[in-house]
Amino acid sequence: MSTRFLLPSFAKINWTLRIAGKRKDGFHELCTVFQTVSLHDTLTFSESEGLSLTCDDDLVPNGENNLIIKAAGLLQNLTGLNKGAEIHLEKRIPSPGGLGGGSSNAAVALIGLTRLWDADLTEEDLVSVAAEIGSDVSFFLHGGTALGTGRGEVIEPLPEVTADYLLIVTPDVAVSTRDAFEAFHAPDLTKSTSDNILRDCRLEAESLDPRHSALTNDLEASVFSSYPEVKRVKDTLLELGAVNAAMSGSGASVFAIFDKTETRQTAEKALDRESTWRKFAVSTVSRSQYREVLHL
Repeated sequence: MSTRFLLPSFAKINWTLRIAGKRKDGFHELCTVFQTVSLHDTLTFSESEGLSLTCDDDLVPNGENNLIIKAAGLLQNLTGLNKGAEIHLEKRIPSPGGLGGGSSNAAVALIGLTRLWDADLTEEDLVSVAAEIGSDVSFFLHGGTALGTGRGEVIEPLPEVTADYLLIVTPDVAVSTRDAFEAFHAPDLTKSTSDNILRDCRLEAESLDPRHSALTNDLEASVFSSYPEVKRVKDTLLELGAVNAAMSGSGASVFAIFDKTETRQTAEKALDRESTWRKFAVSTVSRSQYREVLHL
């Protein structure tokens, strides 16, 4: 009997995103607090001689440009296994949107294919492959609340942050991550600047309270300037009763924290007038919950 199983591929938000400077390798030195949330895609894995990817969204590439296929190829190279798989992606996470959908898909592909192929790999092996795929991929091997440093690929678990009444809103705006970082005009990284920002960011991360903390995203100003619609989303959510709100990653998604389900429902209903804004009522997913559903 052939093996077939499904795994969820959760989205993330960034509670905070600080940029310490531009590194010599062209990347930016980051300090960010990641959080998995209940919005998710679904990946179905089936045995097959060849490797193929299908998706219910025709706009999602299914060839080598898709991070799932890239993850599979890197895993084949690492293990030396000449095995295939049929993978189907059911897409719900907006892309692009600053919610890590592609990175999450890649990480869950690594997890699912390791299981499908019965590969003898350690978590360190998967972390190494994940870092090669992209900056956010490593986080999705952990889940929950975590600090991301370096390019975002160095992950440290943090005390869990819980928020039950979140609303994510994604306007019909495609923000280029590269352009968002370039528009920030980060200074060249120096050790003293990096140390100071990382120290402050760690202190903020360890005492983070999403209802009351300043949810600082260094990319907001440049993205809001280039894409006023994203700023309008944040302003609207705060006007509708959110106790706090911030852009996730490089946008265009904005998340908002509400104090109770009734306030969130009222805001959702009010947003029905915005026909080009996608909205998702979500809650946080803890590290233990994440590991349980992904069988880690």
